[in-house]
Amino acid sequence: MNTSEKITRKNNMLLAFIAVIAFLILIALLGWFLLKPSSQIIQGQVEATEVRVSGKVPGRILELRVKEGDTVRKGDTLAILDSPEVQAKLEQAQAAEDAAQAQNSKAIKGARSEQIASAYALWQKAKAGVDIAEKSYRRVQNLFDQGVVSAQKRDEAEANYQAMQATEQAALSQYQMAKNGAEKEDKQAAEALVNRAKGAVNEVESYLNETYLLSPIDGEISEIFPKAGELVGTGAPVMNVMDRKEAWVVFNVREDLLKELPIGKVVNAYVPALDKKISLTVYYLKDMGTYASWKATKASGEYDLRTFEVKARPETALEGLYPGMSVVIKD
Repeated sequence: MNTSEKITRKNNMLLAFIAVIAFLILIALLGWFLLKPSSQIIQGQVEATEVRVSGKVPGRILELRVKEGDTVRKGDTLAILDSPEVQAKLEQAQAAEDAAQAQNSKAIKGARSEQIASAYALWQKAKAGVDIAEKSYRRVQNLFDQGVVSAQKRDEAEANYQAMQATEQAALSQYQMAKNGAEKEDKQAAEALVNRAKGAVNEVESYLNETYLLSPIDGEISEIFPKAGELVGTGAPVMNVMDRKEAWVVFNVREDLLKELPIGKVVNAYVPALDKKISLTVYYLKDMGTYASWKATKASGEYDLRTFEVKARPETALEGLYPGMSVVIKD
């Protein structure tokens, strides 16, 4: 073997060695990348307070004063219901109140002037009868003392005198009752009827006020269910008002990752829809129960991993953050 052949052979062996080393390095790099633990990603979504607006009385949607997406203030009128039944009940209650007021006025006023005058005349007539009976009794008594009339005549005159006195007292009582009006208890009963009628009117008016659906909070109309002209029942939701200022993020976290999200911890997250980062404070943690998703690991001789619900509030308000947006936490 000449010198040139030896050199060629050495070069081929060197190249082969380098190729083997490069191959081993490539295998090592591939193994490292393939066996490297993937980063854990915890994904959640934004939620916000939503209040359902509904009425206490059934009715037909007479007018919708807002549209989905409108911003409203607490106390704004959102919709008006038409409820003829409640209006009819109000008219009935007002009529009952008028009748009770009339009875009460009659009890306070007492008897009419004609009744008082008639009772007075009867009393005066009874008084005159007493005077005549007394004079007759005195004359008969004097004659009895003189022995002119019998004791029976004297007794009859005395009995007539006493009867006329009783009649005069009865006529006086009738006159005083007509003059003074109804008894105290009757007046109280009439007043109680008026108060009961007023209470019925106030109750129906409160139901009538419920035909005006007002916003319970400051917020945004997120959803409207019925259309104008449709019927809605008692307590049926008409629309939702969302308060985006009261937003939070809900994560469903496997229990082996809970150590990264203890209550009170501030975590950094990413909002893909806004391409912005946000700081969240964990404030709530609860087991989602057996119905929630979980990871089975018993096949490998370990244990099942349960899922927990974790809630976190933004440290500061993030403009444009809407319910339903995804929020991601990476380790």
